[in-house]
Amino acid sequence: MATLQPAVQTFLDATEAGDYDLFLTAFASDAVLEDWGRTFVGHEGIDRWDRQEHIGTQNTIVVRNSFEAGDTTTLAVSVSGNGYNGDGTFVIHVRDGLIASFIIN
Repeated sequence: MATLQPAVQTFLDATEAGDYDLFLTAFASDAVLEDWGRTFVGHEGIDRWDRQEHIGTQNTIVVRNSFEAGDTTTLAVSVSGNGYNGDGTFVIHVRDGLIASFIIN
């Protein structure tokens, strides 16, 4: 797999380490995260999502494939843990070195 943008790698590293604080450092303060149509805005909203549905449910992510086009990274992933289990796609847009939008579908 190719080298990922640093903010995307930080997201993955924080997930693997179960580190809520590191997780938030990957996101811009006005970032938007959309999880199958539900929207979480800014650090407060994304932190709430993370604690309830991501690191908080001990998610692990296996990246099966990645594709980068400009500032957008698309990851084909398999997710497992104590919440959602299955395959999905993350479309991540980075602005000024931080994740500005993160769409899960």
